[in-house]
Amino acid sequence: MKAYLKKYGVRLLVIVLLVAGVLAIGRNVRDGGVGLLSNVSGAIRTPFQKVATAVVSRMEELYGYIYEYDNLKQENERLRAQLADLEQQIRENDQAAEENARLREILNLQQKHTDYVFESAKVVSWNASNWDSSFTISKGADAELAVGDSVVTEYGVLVGTITEVGASWSTVETVVDLDTNIGVLVGAEEVSGILEGDYTLMRSQYMRLSFVAETGQIITGDIVVTSGAGGAYPQGLIVGTVSSVHSEAAGQVEYAVVEPYTKLDDLTQVFIIKDYRVVE
Repeated sequence: MKAYLKKYGVRLLVIVLLVAGVLAIGRNVRDGGVGLLSNVSGAIRTPFQKVATAVVSRMEELYGYIYEYDNLKQENERLRAQLADLEQQIRENDQAAEENARLREILNLQQKHTDYVFESAKVVSWNASNWDSSFTISKGADAELAVGDSVVTEYGVLVGTITEVGASWSTVETVVDLDTNIGVLVGAEEVSGILEGDYTLMRSQYMRLSFVAETGQIITGDIVVTSGAGGAYPQGLIVGTVSSVHSEAAGQVEYAVVEPYTKLDDLTQVFIIKDYRVVE
């Protein structure tokens, strides 16, 4: 309708005015009266003026509506674009603030462990397989990363190990993966044990603590940290907390279930320990 009025509005106005004038003339001539010329003049002038005024007023309203509609549409599109830009700026500012907070924490960690050499990387994607728990990061051989490097959060919490390295990417197997095998110490008594991957537990993002030393006692809530034995992992990295303890009839711990200390699904940025001092 709007496009039609823009294209044919003037023509339509002229046609309406002419038809109105002819009808008015015919009606006045038919009715008779004094002075044919006077009747014709009045018939043309008075009705024509009324009709013309009404039509012009209506056309002005329509054109005003069209003009206002176009302006509102343009204003709406402009405001939408501004809103999108502001939302993008807010997201970028939030991401920058989060990254700065992580960098401050990793700086504090490095001050405590001056022997650590860190490399930061973004989490690019997660593996969708049901048979392992792994993700891809944005750094690789170009950043001197290597298979076996430990991957931690800004707080020094162990989240996985690099198992494959490309030029600009690496694969990280998480601590709940089936291949996990980490020597750990548990609780204040530093009870030794082995943290293992378990298929059933992996699906719920838990780990199995086995081969617990007979001399110690572990309880729910105990912190589990890396022992550093064998040099595969730096010593003292937090891995998780004991979620439940399963004992034999004689009271000996058969195994325990351990929950990762950090929520793996929330990872967006990680830090790779490229080098550290091995404790003998």
